[in-house]
Amino acid sequence: MTPTPVPCPTDRPLAGFTIGITAARRADEFEALLCRRGAEVMHAPAIRIIPLADDAELERVTADIIAAPPDVVVATTGIGFRGWMEAADGWGMAEKLVDALGQSTVLARGPKAKGSIRAAGLREEWSPPNESSSEVLDHLLEQGVDGVRVGVQLHGATTEWEPLPDLCQVLREAGAIVVPIPVYRWTPPDDHGPMDQMITAAIDSDIDAITFTSAPAVASMLGRARDIGVLDSLLHALRTSVHAMCVGAVTAGPLHELQVPTLQPTRFRLGALARLIADELPRRAQVLRVAGHDVSILSRNVVVDGEVRTLTSAGLALLKGLSRIPGRVVSRQALLAELPGGGDDTHAVETAMARLRTALGDPKMVQTVVKRGYRLSVDLEYEEEGDDD
Repeated sequence: MTPTPVPCPTDRPLAGFTIGITAARRADEFEALLCRRGAEVMHAPAIRIIPLADDAELERVTADIIAAPPDVVVATTGIGFRGWMEAADGWGMAEKLVDALGQSTVLARGPKAKGSIRAAGLREEWSPPNESSSEVLDHLLEQGVDGVRVGVQLHGATTEWEPLPDLCQVLREAGAIVVPIPVYRWTPPDDHGPMDQMITAAIDSDIDAITFTSAPAVASMLGRARDIGVLDSLLHALRTSVHAMCVGAVTAGPLHELQVPTLQPTRFRLGALARLIADELPRRAQVLRVAGHDVSILSRNVVVDGEVRTLTSAGLALLKGLSRIPGRVVSRQALLAELPGGGDDTHAVETAMARLRTALGDPKMVQTVVKRGYRLSVDLEYEEEGDDD
């Protein structure tokens, strides 16, 4: 029975694509945005946020700030600053903390941080136009920080991949006395299974893109890949076949340090990221002209003339094998090695090939080359040469 093709209307531009979500917060909301555009989603939370009220380190730092308010406090995220206020309230320190911060010059990295500062009854002295930590750093350095106590709101545990500790280091090198404020901390997830599956999917080109909404999520995935011995393979996949889609420059920072290209929206918002993915993934997918049809071979599906056609794992493996060098003849023995489970009977290739042709909807899309194997019927392109005169 021929599978019923699923059309890809303009309001579902991600139909056929499989996208990974690493977010720990607002994952359901983000998944809904992508699924509404037709995507299949793989969810693997990359981090576990430690509840602020249970964080003894933050409680200690809060008491120190109340006792000796910093000259300057930098709020980097709205949720972090707001959570800090809520945690302080739970410890009975909220009023004293607000009074202490009222004696400091408070800087907000962006509008969300600004909103949380004002909700606490405080006012920010300055905020950069582009929500950039580098702009905050430039502002502080221009003002001069030698001997100045600067409280910096962190966003997670310090790792070799995260960019925010560099902000603290630059301030220290300029003479500042830095007071790190771990307004929330993260640890790797308790269950590594989903993350391991996403890493494997990326390495096996079984996913089209992975999304990151925080630098800690990037750091956690990189750390886990290193722990299980596949970091180089993951980085190769992210540099070649799997798109890394980041909510902003801070999130993308650890990947850029490792020469991994990323795509990011101009506004650091989930909705903007979802729109960017919907615009860019279809545009970047390779389209082959095969026997008069437009064909995009995705990680788990194939799109033929704008319709998603779901293949068996064997059929998809054969199609990927045939498309590595489009139009090249691939022997039955080589295709046998592509099939899940392997085996030594090339009859399995013939059986899977018959099902693949049926699923594609046009048997002429895969051509049999007698005594040699099979090839995709890629339409040849000729360029007419004009006369030199």
